[in-house]
Amino acid sequence: MTMESLRIVVVDDEPLARAVVREYVAAHPGVEIVAECANGFEAVKAASELSPDLMFLDVQMPKLSGFEVLELIGRSVPVVFTTAYDQYALTAFEVHAIDYLLKPFSAERFAEALTRARERLAAREGMPVEALVDANRTNQTPLERVLIRDGSKVHVLTVDRIDYVEAQDDYVAFHSDGKSYLKDQTLAAVEGLLDPARFVRIHRSYLLNIERIARVELYAKDSRIAILRDGAKLPVSRAGYARLAKLL
Repeated sequence: MTMESLRIVVVDDEPLARAVVREYVAAHPGVEIVAECANGFEAVKAASELSPDLMFLDVQMPKLSGFEVLELIGRSVPVVFTTAYDQYALTAFEVHAIDYLLKPFSAERFAEALTRARERLAAREGMPVEALVDANRTNQTPLERVLIRDGSKVHVLTVDRIDYVEAQDDYVAFHSDGKSYLKDQTLAAVEGLLDPARFVRIHRSYLLNIERIARVELYAKDSRIAILRDGAKLPVSRAGYARLAKLL
């Protein structure tokens, strides 16, 4: 990317809102809309396949919210948020989002956002994605679903489908229905998001959905294994067994 060229993706579930951005872009030579997306799944696909320089991303959308899209694309594409609701604005600015456009925004305000984006891109300043996603979680209740990016695809796992979560180097693997899904996240972070009445840390490397337990057996002195309903066997540490015993 040069200062003269900017490849952008516009994400909004409202056609009129996308049309407004399209109109404003026409006044800026060298700025090209490479994709228009009507939902978050399309946005993740566009980010993966087109590698745009910048994304104008609506916050409130069905299926996937703007912040869920941000969680999935990570730092791969810088984002300017757009929304009709200003309750998100303060938090977004506090963690240094590139910019934030409150609908309806003017052509002048759009131009200002483009200028700010160019400056941040030229300086190669990254977005603090994790802080932004965490600060804008709509509530503090346990997660009801987990979103996992697989290239241009998105897997949506409802929490009740998760059998257990396993730490694997810098990733975690969500095991569900005989399949495994990798996500760039720590086991401690996952543990903090899931319902502690349903998921228990049975080992430094395993977080278990207690509804999947068939039985716990003594394996060796002070060592136990949890045998799941599907036959899977997971190690249980002494501390993990103490935590598990409180829930069973």
